[in-house]
Amino acid sequence: MHYNQSCAAKGNAYGNPAKGGFIRSMQRAGVNIYKTASTYEMLVFAPGRIKEHFHLDVNGNELTVSYTPPEGFPRPEWILREYSRGSFKRSFTLDESIDTKAITAKYADGVLEISLPVIAGKENAKKEIVIS
Repeated sequence: MHYNQSCAAKGNAYGNPAKGGFIRSMQRAGVNIYKTASTYEMLVFAPGRIKEHFHLDVNGNELTVSYTPPEGFPRPEWILREYSRGSFKRSFTLDESIDTKAITAKYADGVLEISLPVIAGKENAKKEIVIS
């Protein structure tokens, strides 16, 4: 499983997505991923969001996790703003070892927990690379 490095992650300038830029909120939700014996577990840190406004889609071997706030979401005049509850979109490449039909997710305590089951017998073989 791999994170698809977006233009935001590469450090390109902000801009209009239609003109090759990206939405400033692309990196607003931090993600941690860890492996268990039978799954990859993805934790998307997104406090203050509404569960029904998250979207998870699998298209081929790409998992997209996104959030869009509801229409009319209040936007106060900030004095100090270190955190945003705005929209975001993150994409991840899934290898053939992930059972995409069995992916599950739940949102609790500000963390979207996504479980990506590994198909038994399809785990990637571990290989040590010798540095010369």
